[in-house]
Amino acid sequence: MSNVKVGRISYLNVLPIYYPLESGLIANDFEFVYGPPAQLNKMMSEGLMHIASNSSVEYLRHSEQYLLLPDLAIGSRGPVQSVIMISRKPLEQLKGCNVLVSAQTHTSAALLKILLSEYIPLNATYKTGNATEILKDGERPEAILCIGDEALNLRKHEDYPYIFDLGEEWIRWTGLPFIFGIWTVRRDAAHREDVKQAIRDLIKAKQWGQANIEKICEMTAEKTMLNLDESRSYYDGLVYDLGNKEIQGLEVFAKYLLKTEQINNIPALEFIDV
Repeated sequence: MSNVKVGRISYLNVLPIYYPLESGLIANDFEFVYGPPAQLNKMMSEGLMHIASNSSVEYLRHSEQYLLLPDLAIGSRGPVQSVIMISRKPLEQLKGCNVLVSAQTHTSAALLKILLSEYIPLNATYKTGNATEILKDGERPEAILCIGDEALNLRKHEDYPYIFDLGEEWIRWTGLPFIFGIWTVRRDAAHREDVKQAIRDLIKAKQWGQANIEKICEMTAEKTMLNLDESRSYYDGLVYDLGNKEIQGLEVFAKYLLKTEQINNIPALEFIDV
């Protein structure tokens, strides 16, 4: 059993990074810990993992605990498709509405609050809950923020014809990619050679996934609700790099988090040297 615990978001969007590791195509000695972003954030902050894919907002709120992995992220450069607000009425009729927000997310909830106050001021209020269960029980909230595979399932819901794609609206507003998640290492584990090797393996896996994205699309079409064209469209809108443009997007997000009082200060982005 590995001593390096690696948090793995249990969503489709990170399949290009984790498939080569989980399938053994890239040799590794990881112990994977699976969960939605909010759960991994909590476990990482409690020291239960060494490396994890974390919500961007988690890093910006608690950067004293973490270092960033170089050039590894999950974000969008247009419609993200799996981070959406679905609504029963068009946006202009949603002033003062109450939005049901998935409990699985931190970054997407923070981004929605920014978009609905700074970009399109709706004066919305927010309530946390499980959208799939609430809809199954027959309730029909005015608007729902859903993420991950749930969003891919609910985006064609007949009672919610209006879709507000957070990735698409962000790039329309700022001209920059939006980074939903980053990979972090705990500062107290960053000196370990096995942890540094794990980071090198993760970066190698990302490069494999990008080079073999058609295989990832085919696998996704076989195993999910998306067909092959939809899979290609989905992955084509995602970014896995953390280059200059992505870092700029992260910095603008931090600026608006501060403005909307969702963080207390803007931390410097510090990377581990591997």
